[in-house]
Amino acid sequence: MKDQFITIDPQKINDNVYSLIGDDWMLITAGNIKSHNTMTASWGFMGILWNKPIAVCFIRPQRYTLGFVESSDYFTLSFFSEEYRHILNYCGSRSGRDHDKVKETGLTPVSTKLGNVTFLQARLVFECRKLYADTIKENNFIVKELISRNYPGKDFHRFFFGEVKGVYRRKGD
Repeated sequence: MKDQFITIDPQKINDNVYSLIGDDWMLITAGNIKSHNTMTASWGFMGILWNKPIAVCFIRPQRYTLGFVESSDYFTLSFFSEEYRHILNYCGSRSGRDHDKVKETGLTPVSTKLGNVTFLQARLVFECRKLYADTIKENNFIVKELISRNYPGKDFHRFFFGEVKGVYRRKGD
């Protein structure tokens, strides 16, 4: 990874996080180089909490990636240029239980400085140490219409607050 990416300060990121997450999408990945899974996500946020740079990702309970994130101390959020949209579409519509996403998409897994997994094709990567996890609770919704619109199957997301321990930008991007 060291030859393909440069480390940047989280406060020096020029990207709009609303566009990064909501428009560009991301791959949430956990595990190690030998055993990992990844999934596409377009929900999340970034900011400052507990005097730390934080990224939050959301995973539905039926997603195969959830087990990897649950059993790992870290997760990565990887962002790609538009030329890789087909890969994001694929990783968001296939389960790692049934498909080898790396083999089928041509993604190249690489280890981060801390031994976590991202992909050589990523243009921007956030490496996050899990600090807090919980599940969205039906009784806590103030605007109840959000439940029927987003959770008709009552499959409420599990969410993870991660301290951003490293931000890596692919050289040349």
